[in-house]
Amino acid sequence: MTQTLTLRRPDDMHLHLRDGAMLAAVLPETARHFARAIIMPNLVPPVVTGAEAAAYRDRILACLPEGMAFEPLMTLYLTEATDPADVAAAHASGLVKAVKLYPAGATTNSASGVRDFDKVRAVLETMAEIGLPLCVHGEVTDPAIDIFDREAVFIDRVLDPVRRATP
Repeated sequence: MTQTLTLRRPDDMHLHLRDGAMLAAVLPETARHFARAIIMPNLVPPVVTGAEAAAYRDRILACLPEGMAFEPLMTLYLTEATDPADVAAAHASGLVKAVKLYPAGATTNSASGVRDFDKVRAVLETMAEIGLPLCVHGEVTDPAIDIFDREAVFIDRVLDPVRRATP
């Protein structure tokens, strides 16, 4: 029986390539070690629509050094204005593999994130119907909550109710 397992080019399931010069600097090193990656959409402005995801994917592939293989697995940035039909179409086309939830103000480039979770319910319901994964930056931004408790409070206040409403 084999005693070792070699992962030649694994997947990176959380990659910030950013854009412009940062993209050009990070992508070659990433592609050297990883075959695919889930691309985080928190650019400025964020990647919100299928068309924006396609344009970002094109910029990524344009920066890929000749002869290197790499598959960017695109995501959309969930906002209160996200269109459920656009999300479904982007997923059906094979372009978008997940949607990322950022609570507004929780992390880098999250100003466009969600403040009122009732406003994204239709998108979450559509995602549940079509089997599109939700990636989550899970923390509350309430200044009354200790920084070390923000993830746990997010689970109780946000994630568990969302999970129950959209299994």
